Amino acid sequence: MSSHPPIGRDQSLIRSAPGVPTIRNVNWGGLKTLYVKEVRRFFKVQLQTIWAPAITTLLYLVIFTVALGGRSAVPIGGGTVQFADFVAPGLIVMGMLNNAFANASFSLLVGKIQGTIVDYLMPPLSTAELLAALVGGAVTRAFLVGVTVWLAMLLWPGVHILPRHPVAVLWFGLLGSTFLALIGVLTSIWAEKFDHAAAVTNFVIAPLTLLSGTFYSVDRLAPAFQAISHANPFFYIISGFRYGFLGIADSPVLLGSLVILAIDVALGILCYTLLRRGWRLKN
Repeated sequence: MSSHPPIGRDQSLIRSAPGVPTIRNVNWGGLKTLYVKEVRRFFKVQLQTIWAPAITTLLYLVIFTVALGGRSAVPIGGGTVQFADFVAPGLIVMGMLNNAFANASFSLLVGKIQGTIVDYLMPPLSTAELLAALVGGAVTRAFLVGVTVWLAMLLWPGVHILPRHPVAVLWFGLLGSTFLALIGVLTSIWAEKFDHAAAVTNFVIAPLTLLSGTFYSVDRLAPAFQAISHANPFFYIISGFRYGFLGIADSPVLLGSLVILAIDVALGILCYTLLRRGWRLKN
């Protein structure tokens, strides 16, 4: 018998043998579908996921500039800047980081709780494609929040928030958002209920963010506390992001970029490994 299919038979209807992939490269269609699904999910409740965080961040700016004095000078990088100009970039990236984590820590966790995790595991998506879609959705939400806050701050009197190095703003915004998105994916893999994710937010993310130089310059700290601040990866994200707006930073920008990039790669490998093994997902 001939090994060729019958003449006139549609080649696309012939299924591959079990275990032989029919999509041999990147499943761009599936990747795009999951990414769009993640974006639409938070966009349907944009009042909660975009506008509310933006307003909260603006309230931080109002409180600190009014209560602590928006005209006071802050020493940074051998120079001084107005307090309002100093704190504004940190508030923007803080809002981005928190929302990247919130978005990424929700998807898989709600799937496990509601019993719909199979919707993530069964589609013809590779582990890398699944991870890329989850992180991409979280980063998109982070940038939408960041842009919203930045546009609002442009209208706030006494704040000069035009970027001097736009590439640094985009680069550290991307590195930081990816960093928190990967931590969010790890949290959603590990957590069994929303209390677990809230514990990570309250006892890990929030303290590290607030103690990273968002509202103060580490130059004012004692040497021991400066060393502790330099061990905080959030410090390098905020310092580099602030450099994009002010042109000066608390730490070497290149060093901070390499540190966060290395952490992102390590977290990406860890997330990929856990997703591939199905740890706490396929039980």
